[in-house]
Amino acid sequence: MVFSSPVFLFGFLPIVLLFYYLSPKAFRNIVLLISSLLFYAWGEVFYLSIMLVSIITNFITGKLIYHTLEDNKSSSKTYLIIGITINIGLLISFKYANFIVDNINSLFSIVTIPPINLAPVHLPLGISFFTFQAISYIVDIYRKEVKAQNNIFNLALYISLFPQLIAGPIVRYHDIAAQIINRTHSIDLFSGGIQRFIIGLAKKMLIANPLGELADNVFALSGNDLTMPLAWIGLVAYTLQIYFDFSGYSDMAIGLGRLFGFRFLENFNYPYIATSLREFWRRWHISLSSWFRDYVYIPLGGSRVSTYRVYINLLIVFLLTGIWHGASWNFVIWGLFHGFFLTSEHMGFSKILNKIWLPFQHVYVMTIVVTSWVFFRTENTIEATNYLGALVNLSNWNTSAFQFAQVTSNESIYMMAIGIIFSMPIYMTLKNKMSQACKNTLSHVTFIYLPKLLFLTAIFMLSLLKVASSTYNPFIYFRF
Repeated sequence: MVFSSPVFLFGFLPIVLLFYYLSPKAFRNIVLLISSLLFYAWGEVFYLSIMLVSIITNFITGKLIYHTLEDNKSSSKTYLIIGITINIGLLISFKYANFIVDNINSLFSIVTIPPINLAPVHLPLGISFFTFQAISYIVDIYRKEVKAQNNIFNLALYISLFPQLIAGPIVRYHDIAAQIINRTHSIDLFSGGIQRFIIGLAKKMLIANPLGELADNVFALSGNDLTMPLAWIGLVAYTLQIYFDFSGYSDMAIGLGRLFGFRFLENFNYPYIATSLREFWRRWHISLSSWFRDYVYIPLGGSRVSTYRVYINLLIVFLLTGIWHGASWNFVIWGLFHGFFLTSEHMGFSKILNKIWLPFQHVYVMTIVVTSWVFFRTENTIEATNYLGALVNLSNWNTSAFQFAQVTSNESIYMMAIGIIFSMPIYMTLKNKMSQACKNTLSHVTFIYLPKLLFLTAIFMLSLLKVASSTYNPFIYFRF
């Protein structure tokens, strides 16, 4: 079940909200936990057991770590290692088993060893997200940043909470531990949640999906059919699609959290306006980059070690970042690609970058980011190489109007223009300036609240029409 599906919007969500707010305060967590498990079990009944194993394992491990911290530090560390191993083991078993076996079989074929037969392993939705959340829970206990949860149902709610379960953001336990036990609800918070959800839904249905169709049409081309202009159009479309799809889901998750009294941290902050790759990663998928910073980069020594080790640490972090996104060599290359340029900035390129004209800094970042999306979008390195070749193939420039018409539509072209505009903080800048200009209450109602209400109503109705009528509604986080 995904947020942009009719069954969620018109069935699941209204029913859960009704039961939640009709229930006494003491039972609301139970209502939310049951709802979250049902949400995950929708089409994934068998793999619900994987989540339950994760919940039980991390509850026991957390208790063992906590109760041995003071008296037996070595035992506490042993329990931590066991807990991390189990979590990573689950992730490897279901997400990377086929990838590992396929690569081993490729080596076996060279020396004529019979291949290992392994049936395709189905990937449980959201396993990368809830596994990382579970790891952060036991590590934070070991670091004495939080206490072990005594109520297994509260921990189960943290790991399975449906708003952020299948597409993030990655929520740290210490950020919502107090909210799980005692959170406040208000009309303003609920209203803000609805507004945020509507904006996220519109990003997904009105911008990301049409651009996704355009990108799919272009990436399906091959040979001379993939002309240089079409290759760039398809890549720009995908660049905007993945941002509005991913940030849209994060907006919906943050909005849904507010409906139930939770306050999740932001996950995106206009990453495409960055003027360095370091800034890009402070703005893109913030919860993931901060997770790797706190649980991998800093434990490796961070920037406190020798210069050479800092570079190695950065490459390790982005190698793991790439692998986290999917079981494919393309994701490995994508991660190392970003790691290489980030390391270059740390080696001193950032000093040169800061001296050049600001638009050129932006061009540098977007060139790296957009080019890297080729590896993210294609299925294998051969497809990626062919597509990169098409991007620079000046001899295959000519593109007929018929070829453009085959892959584009008026809607996708309009949404590309709108996507470029809204990928920059133009709306927020105008909103802030108008708020400052409108001092009195009447002006706020006339020029701020009423237009905002009309805008949200319009995009919500258009989004619902898309949900009801569109047959194209991809879930691009399935590979994550």
